[in-house]
Amino acid sequence: MKSFHCSHCQNLVFFENTQCVHCGHRLAYSPSREAMVAIDTGPASGAVTDQAQAKDATHASGAGSTARPALRLCRNYVEQAVCNWAIDAGDDHELCVSCRLTHVIPPLDDPQMVVLWHRAETAKRRLVVSLLALGLPVLERTAGARDGIRFEFKQPQPGESVLTGHHEGTITLNLLEADDVLRERLRAHFEEPYRTVLGHLRHESGHYYWDRLVRDSMRLGGFRRLFGDESLDYKNALIHHYQHGPRDDWSEGYISAYASVHPWEDWAETWAHYLHMVDSLETARACGLSLGPRRTDEPALRPNTSGEDLMRSSFDALIDSWFPVTYLLNNLSRGLGLPDPYPFLLNATVIDKLRFVHDTIVTARGGLGPGTARKAA
Repeated sequence: MKSFHCSHCQNLVFFENTQCVHCGHRLAYSPSREAMVAIDTGPASGAVTDQAQAKDATHASGAGSTARPALRLCRNYVEQAVCNWAIDAGDDHELCVSCRLTHVIPPLDDPQMVVLWHRAETAKRRLVVSLLALGLPVLERTAGARDGIRFEFKQPQPGESVLTGHHEGTITLNLLEADDVLRERLRAHFEEPYRTVLGHLRHESGHYYWDRLVRDSMRLGGFRRLFGDESLDYKNALIHHYQHGPRDDWSEGYISAYASVHPWEDWAETWAHYLHMVDSLETARACGLSLGPRRTDEPALRPNTSGEDLMRSSFDALIDSWFPVTYLLNNLSRGLGLPDPYPFLLNATVIDKLRFVHDTIVTARGGLGPGTARKAA
């Protein structure tokens, strides 16, 4: 994730902020600008004035200037306060490029569910930004479309179970996963070291992109050599896992115990982990993080002084940077008396699988062009 600044006063802000604590302006993230824009709400609902326009001479009319499109606020920002994104005024959709991907939401008359929906949308926006930054297509799946992705955030009803999962482009999230207490109980019950809403969404997006980037591609053979034969019975594999637990030697070749269930789950877990890595490393780079230990046998990290795009780095460079970052993360967390935020071990087999994910994305990026958020055809 990039570092963001208020476009009015240049104060450092977070991706999730809706107001600048320095100048007081409301903030909205503009995907087309990849920036947090300071705004004033106009007389019409959702209409906004970009407060950076008047301050930045490059936006003024005149020779050599570059005019930026006007902005509107996402309807979910204006009416429900579950979003902080803006829409280019020329886009006739009332929802931003992230919110329009959500096709099922909980009842709005239930305040608790609205809070959980807000948490789910916050995680999804971070996922969407990551996918677009990687150059992957983010297409809205509409009725009758052959491709695209959609999200369904569901509240379980009495006597009904909602399974978080993916099916033919639809990612379903049980909204109770956004309840921190309930999710922690599940994490402990399943003896998982890590369980988050963002992790769920990244994992399920892996299933979607396997269908899009691997299933019918020339990469399928390489996938099977590393992850196994995906034609093995998936339902029986799940039943066996939940009845007997993971295989005893799972840590020798899988990023998590759940990854050992089936090659599809191995891919999705590895995909999610790759997104964890790239997002964290981009943040470290944007902050100018570097580690200069006194001893040569301790993890070192050089800052990215060249401004090189992370995805143009070799996979080996990503891995070389990743280990020092996780060392720092875990040590800082232990200093606060908290569990390790990175409870994973990457052996050679897992690294080879992560490399395959990296190469798949790089190949897709070259063949598909920049990531786009639009309707599927």
